[in-house]
This record gives sequence, structure tokens and C-alpha cells, in this order.
Amino acid sequence: MSIPLNSHMYDVIIVGMGPAGASAAYELSQHGISVLAFDKQRHPRYKVCGGGLSARIVKILPADFLSVVEETVHRVQFIYGDQESFLIDSPEPIAYMVMRQHFDRWLVDKARQAGAAIREGETVVAIGAVDQGVEVVTKQERYRSRLVIGADGVMSVVAQHCFPERRLRTIPALESEVHGECAHAFQETPTALISLQAAKKGYGWIFPKQQGLSLGVGEFVKGTTRPKQSFRDFIDHEPALAGLTIPSPLGYPLPIAQAQAYRSGQTWAGRLVHGRALLVGDAGHLVDPLLGEGIYYAVRSGQLAAQSILQTLGQPDLHPLSEYEMLVASEFGPEFRVAGRLGSIIYGLPRSIHRWAGHRFPEAYQRVLHRYCALLQGKETYQSLWNRMLYRLHWPLAEKPGA
Repeated sequence: MSIPLNSHMYDVIIVGMGPAGASAAYELSQHGISVLAFDKQRHPRYKVCGGGLSARIVKILPADFLSVVEETVHRVQFIYGDQESFLIDSPEPIAYMVMRQHFDRWLVDKARQAGAAIREGETVVAIGAVDQGVEVVTKQERYRSRLVIGADGVMSVVAQHCFPERRLRTIPALESEVHGECAHAFQETPTALISLQAAKKGYGWIFPKQQGLSLGVGEFVKGTTRPKQSFRDFIDHEPALAGLTIPSPLGYPLPIAQAQAYRSGQTWAGRLVHGRALLVGDAGHLVDPLLGEGIYYAVRSGQLAAQSILQTLGQPDLHPLSEYEMLVASEFGPEFRVAGRLGSIIYGLPRSIHRWAGHRFPEAYQRVLHRYCALLQGKETYQSLWNRMLYRLHWPLAEKPGA
């Protein structure tokens, strides 16, 4: 049976309505662009995710973002040994905690209110080029548009059909949630825990939410295959989890930015744009290789994609879609490059080295952690943090950092 063709020609079709797709839909629709968006599920829908957002995200989201925040975190505890830890307190927010079903639905509602046509529960099965545009095929209909955005996650259908030679790696992560009748200490004084002790080549986390805790582990070094064991070790030995009944974790792949994409001197050509297709967020593997943070980069990449598309549709003879890759390379590339270096150092070192450094140089270790929190707040960048470290080590090419 042939699939009927929808007669309407859209400017942009977006596949996937997570933070990246919804942000792109919102920005484009605000400027009068006709947008049709698909999501194979219906919102609100559960999403496996720690739900921790760096505080800098408030700079790029609509002002009412705080209405979907579960907890505002001013305190972070860093575990670097069996019981050794540092506690960082800040008068300003360090991170915001959200449940993805509420956060994503809020973004989808924003896009719908701005004018985007959104079809939920409709799965895209194929994408192909047609004269002056693209055709997106679902199980119900065929649709046509001038451009398509792939915002459909790590297993992106858009990437599979429009970027056939693209092969990027992921790292394994496991996450669970605890819901208790009594508030946990991390909820009473909203505290996020980051544990280097939890995983051999990565970290574990505990994030406070209104109704409980989100916790998990991620392994960030290529070749590691032990997230299940790391998760068990984490819940068995982390005192903050003592006495809690931890449900079995759910696994998901984190599509971290790949070394070849952010290495100095390399280009992003063909990684995020091919023909009339763009990739954003997890579909574009735009995830911080040190922390595994993806939501900030998902939202921002959706905005950058919209910016490039607006120029393309306004001046089609110039074909400026490729500017999207340049914008991402300029804004994300240097940060991902340094994050990758830091990850190799932090996760590559034996945990005994972290314990030794924490005992031997506690003030320096504490300063680095304060700077890390400043990074989450948007006051610091990976590049400035890296330069501070080099300057402290009297590296000859390091510039003197600012205050």
C-alpha cells in the first residue's frame, strides 16, 4: 500500500522534539518559518537522564524556564577517594535539576505556541532528497520541506539516511531514580554529588529532585565495558545511598563529541550538514566529553541551526547552511577540545593519584573545583580553566589568567 503525500510544502521539518529540536522549532516559528515537527512519542514522556543542567543555561532559555526546575543547587560535593571529599558552596546557583518529561514538554509547548505544527506519536521511517527539497516518510504520510533537521538522538534516523558514512562513538551510562517518603539530606539542602571513586574511567553522580534522587555512572574512556559493575560498586559503597532501595538502572549511550571533530586543525565539514539536512544535539554528537553534559549544547545547537536556516531561507543563492558547522566549530570546538584533554587526564589517572593530590595539595585541588563550578555558572570556560592550570605549572606558552 502506497503512503499518501501531504500536499503542504513546509520550510523546515524537524525530526525529534527533545531540547534540540524544540529549541530550533521555537526559534524558527518565532520568525514566521513554517515548521513541521515529529516525535515518535507523546509528551510528557519519560527520558532516561540525570537531568542536571549547568546554571549558565538560563542565559539561553526563555525567562520562565525556572517554572520547570525541580531543585536549584548551590552546593556540590566532590568525592575523589574512598571517603575523601571537597564541598563547594556558592551564593549563586551552580546547577538546575529537572525531570526531562517536564522540561521537554515545556520546550515543546513553547514551540507549539510560537506556531510550529507538531505531530506526536508519529514515527519517521525514511528521508530522501526530492527536487528543491527533502521528503520525510512516516508510517502515516509523506511530507515535503525545503530543509530537514535531525534532532532525533543518538540513533538518529536523519543521520542514518542523510549521513551514511558517519560513524561516531558513544560511551555507556546507567541511571536510576529513588523516590522515598522521607526527604534525603541532599534534598533538604540541595546538593549534587560527583564521585570519581564511582567509576574506573568516569564518574558517578547523585542529583536531588523534588520527589527523590537521580543517580548514575558513566564511563568516559574508550574501551571501558564495566558500567554495570561500576554502578553496583557505587550504590554499595557510597554512604549517601546507604539504606536506600535502588531500582535497577536503565542504560543509555552518551554520544560525546569525538576527538577528530574537535582536534586543533580539523574541520567539522560534513559532520553536521549534508545537502539539505542538519544535525543538532545528540544526533550531532554534541555532548561534552568531560562531563557528559548534553542539554546545554542541545538547546544551543538548535538555536545555531535556526540562525543558519533563517539566513539560508532569506538568501538561498548564498547557500549559507554550512555556516551552521562554522558556528558550532567556533563556539563548541575549542571547549570540547580542552574538555577532551581534561578528561584524558582526570579519568586516565589512577584514583590513588587523585587521593594523593587531594591530600598533598588541598588548596590547589579546592581552587580547581571552585573554577569548575564557575564554569557551570558561565563565569569560566574550559579554555580559561586550562590556561589557569598551565600558568600555575609555569607552562611557557600560557597567558596570565584574569581574576
